[in-house]
Amino acid sequence: MEHMIEAKHITFRYPVDEGQPAGETVLKDISLHIEKGSFVAVLGHNGSGKSTFAKHINAILVPEEGKMFVEGIDTSDESRLFDIRQKAGMVFQDPDNQIVATVVEEDVAFAPENLGVPPAEIRSRVDNALRTVNMYDYRSHAPSQLSGGQKQRVAIAGVIAMQPDLIVLDEPTAMLDPQGREEVLEAIRRLNREKGITVVLITHYMEEAALADRVVVMDSGVVVLDDTPHKVFAQVEKMRSLGLDVPQVTELVYELRKEGFSLPAEIISETECLDALAALLEIKPI
Repeated sequence: MEHMIEAKHITFRYPVDEGQPAGETVLKDISLHIEKGSFVAVLGHNGSGKSTFAKHINAILVPEEGKMFVEGIDTSDESRLFDIRQKAGMVFQDPDNQIVATVVEEDVAFAPENLGVPPAEIRSRVDNALRTVNMYDYRSHAPSQLSGGQKQRVAIAGVIAMQPDLIVLDEPTAMLDPQGREEVLEAIRRLNREKGITVVLITHYMEEAALADRVVVMDSGVVVLDDTPHKVFAQVEKMRSLGLDVPQVTELVYELRKEGFSLPAEIISETECLDALAALLEIKPI
């Protein structure tokens, strides 16, 4: 499968004022690749380097050492910065920091207009992007009238209108209530499933990461786990040692296994948990 993102031995430190000692190394010799069309979640406690890594993907930051490639383009090549930003859109925690217009459809049109897209094409892109995130009926609303989840979906629509091949979302649900998180996650999953857009989701919600094809766990600037959600979350003790949780159903199964119940360790969804418990009760009625 073709790589969308390829990181080769990336090392990075944030710059410090002249005359001050060198800053702490935030990313330490990171090498990994992400395939086109995949959905990858990146986990890690605060300070693990996950957001810094995300900012390398669309060249907000460039490596101090090593190379980052997006569809084969070197992100340190300043002459290709425009191409990289077209290919890799980014959505941040606070949608208010990304919404720039006073009407929803005007906000979604902002990026295509700046890219010089013809007006008729902009109209089509805006409508399609708003329909993709189920916000078309709000196209004439003021963003200030929307809920947090709706604002975040508008921010995502603004990125979709640029027609990127990749969307990086840096904790997009951190400021939302449960309903808002569900709305945004459904929009993200639809983009990946139906549009084939590569998704990199930085999150601290384990249930969100469980929806991904692959989970990358970072700690102190290095990748410590990289596998399917089932394989990663089955390592409950390892995750705890990193200061991270696992999905609630995985925690339940872990505690039951400690009490001697014969259950699979690789359970990450409520459906899997119910099926396993039902099978266990048929074998060993209580």
